[in-house]
Amino acid sequence: MILAANMGSKIRKDCCYHRASLRFLALLTVLLLVISGCDSGPEIVTLSGNKFGTTYRITIVADQPVPKNLVSMIDAQLNAIDQSMSTYKSASEISHFNRLGVGSSLSISEEFFEVLQVARSVWQASGGALDPSVGPLVNLWGFGSESITDIVPSQAAIASAKAQLGFDTLVVERGVNDISVLKTKSLQLDMSAVAKGYAVDVVANLLEMNALPDYLVEIGGETRVSGHNPSGQPWRLAIETPMLNSEVERILSLVSGAVATSGDYRNYFERDGERYSHIIDPRTGYPINHKLASVTVVADNCALADAWATAFMILGEQRSLDLANQLHLPIFMLIRDGGAFKPLYSDTFEPYLGAPQ
Repeated sequence: MILAANMGSKIRKDCCYHRASLRFLALLTVLLLVISGCDSGPEIVTLSGNKFGTTYRITIVADQPVPKNLVSMIDAQLNAIDQSMSTYKSASEISHFNRLGVGSSLSISEEFFEVLQVARSVWQASGGALDPSVGPLVNLWGFGSESITDIVPSQAAIASAKAQLGFDTLVVERGVNDISVLKTKSLQLDMSAVAKGYAVDVVANLLEMNALPDYLVEIGGETRVSGHNPSGQPWRLAIETPMLNSEVERILSLVSGAVATSGDYRNYFERDGERYSHIIDPRTGYPINHKLASVTVVADNCALADAWATAFMILGEQRSLDLANQLHLPIFMLIRDGGAFKPLYSDTFEPYLGAPQ
């Protein structure tokens, strides 16, 4: 969920690929904690480390022996995603695509294809609020992989960057033995709104394939759970207030599903008394400017929850509420109301409501 960060002149997003990823930690930090009890009790395995410029945490409640190579399998899966979708790695698939000339094509991995599919579904359903081709605008405003001083771009520069957008022009072709993407326009893709949630799903699916159905997988705040926690109870996930010194707003109890939160309060810059968020509306070319401070989405998988969290932050509170109710998506929003936050949630979120903390 949302975690507190230190204030600076510009606060970078705790996202999949922020600038800290330039110091990506290749070595896995692993803590194996076995809680002893009766001989028939489960083994509690906790793994933690650094990927994608952020941290991850995995807790497994295992009723059978954990595969000895589980750590290496998880590391291999996360590395594959990083090598596929990091805009900070010049050799990644997405970086190769972004350097392609118009009319050129690129063979892509199954991972890249699956993330594109999730992004396309949310792009269509949100009316273009989520747009993976928003890369030129993200870079222009100084929130991308390119090092740019915090400046407000000119209207001409924004119009020029907007002209490069067009996720609908991306042609994806799947053959018998190959998947390729054709660049029909000078697109620059940025999949960070989906890739971190997708990585959570990949790890969760790996655990289930190894007969480990009780787990919590969290990467940079995006989470998926299944089964029960070490105490035999549903997993408890916190929705925090969208402030640097966060407080717990709500507790969700889940035995299955994924939760992703997006907010506009930790990654921004200020210029001439104005605050500019890292979340760019591809339809206007400007950072979002409304009262919606954070949105939490519950979904079956984390890639979808992650993508929708970003889309809803762009749409704003009323449009998000209407669309979530139309699509039967459980969402919980915190709206700025003077110096406080007012909760607003969709109809399908009501079963998840507990008492405010």
